[in-house]
Parts: sequence; structure tokens; C-alpha cells
Amino acid sequence: MDKHVLITGASRGIGAATARRFARGGWRLSIHYHKSREQAQALAEELAGLGVKAALVQGDVSDPIQAKRLTEQAVETLGALDALVCNAGIALPIQLLTDTTDQQWRQVMGTDLDGVFHTLRAVIPGMVSRKRGAIVTVSSMWGVTGGSCEAPYSAAKAGVVGLTRALAKELGPSNIRVNCVAPGAIETEMTAFLTQEDRQALAEETPLGRMGTAQEVADAIYFLAGEEAGFITGQVLSVDGGMVI
Repeated sequence: MDKHVLITGASRGIGAATARRFARGGWRLSIHYHKSREQAQALAEELAGLGVKAALVQGDVSDPIQAKRLTEQAVETLGALDALVCNAGIALPIQLLTDTTDQQWRQVMGTDLDGVFHTLRAVIPGMVSRKRGAIVTVSSMWGVTGGSCEAPYSAAKAGVVGLTRALAKELGPSNIRVNCVAPGAIETEMTAFLTQEDRQALAEETPLGRMGTAQEVADAIYFLAGEEAGFITGQVLSVDGGMVI
């Protein structure tokens, strides 16, 4: 295979599971992190132990200068990018929109939407010049349906869906595919704060009767980035156990 993928927010959760999935496929990996250096380093060492070329890139994707720098570092270290996975994201505590501060709003938008824009803008020229590439963004089921008391997160993730669909049309002539995954209730650190009762309620709301795993989302991301999805672009693949139909 010997292809190169940059995964933002790869130090834990869905990002780390995605890195492991690409590693099993023989890809070279640029593992991005913002603050979780120890976790990112441990993951890189784990993958290196499997004979996979893995490099760390650090930066805050909400900052356009840092986003550009980290993508350039990835290319300088492991070569041109064949795929980009925009996974970095944060969420606020569940609360009413009227209780959301300006700072909280900007924090979520800065990482979950602006960060995708900054990273894409930095990576796309290289893919266009080579006339190939695959981009997978990570939204959420709330970006498709909206989530009560999660308005900023829902708005940012809805923006990711719109950005994905627009870019699929814009970049299709350059043979670059752009798709999105929209996870549902997934067992990650982002949902670790939920009580057992809340988790059970989410499982019961899901037609498959359980929460999903980071690995199941990673498998969907890997599929969309690979040659098996060669005629798929502009799509939002829900990995939510049937919650959004």
C-alpha cells in the first residue's frame, strides 16, 4: 500500500482507532495531537512496533498558522498526502443555548468547524497538484438532526456536512473524493461522563440496542478513504446503529 494519511485528533478515541485501522492496511501515518502528547507518543510507538511508519505532528487546528505548519511537517516527514481524516473535535457540557458563553461558542466552532477549514485549505493544493486524494471528515448524528442542549456542537457539525458536500463538487474534477462519517452514540472519552442510566437510555434509543465502538467508526472512515470507495463522494455515512434513518 505505502500510502500516507494525516489524521487530526489522533491521540485517542475515534482518532486513535482510525490510526490503528490505517496501520493495519499498511499506510504511513501522521498522527496529529494538540495537547495529549503522551497518548500520541504511546500510539506512535505502538504502531512503530508493528513496522508502520508513524510520525507525530502537533498543533492547534483552530489556528490557521498552526494548521498549515502541521500539515507541512507531515508532508516533509513522510511525503505527499494520499488521504486526510479531519477528526479533531471537542464538545461542551450539555446545556441550554442561552447558557452558552461567547467564549464557549467560539471554542467549539474554532476546533470543530474552523479547524476542518484550516486543515483542508492547507492540504488541498497538494492533492490538486497530484490530481488524487481522499478526504474524510467526521461530523456527528447531531450535525444531521440537531441535538437538544447541544446547539453549538450541532451547528459546527452541520457545518462540516455542508463543507464536505460542497468540496466534493469542487474537487471532483481533480479526482479528489470528499466524504463524511456521522457517528451516533459511541463509547469514547467524549461520552465517558454519562451515567450508566444515560448510557442505557442511548442504547435503548438505538435500533441495534447498543452504543457503537470507536473501531466501528474507524472501519467506516478507512473504507471511505480507500480504493473500494473509488466512486463514492459527497456522502454522509451514518455510523449510529440506525438511530437516524
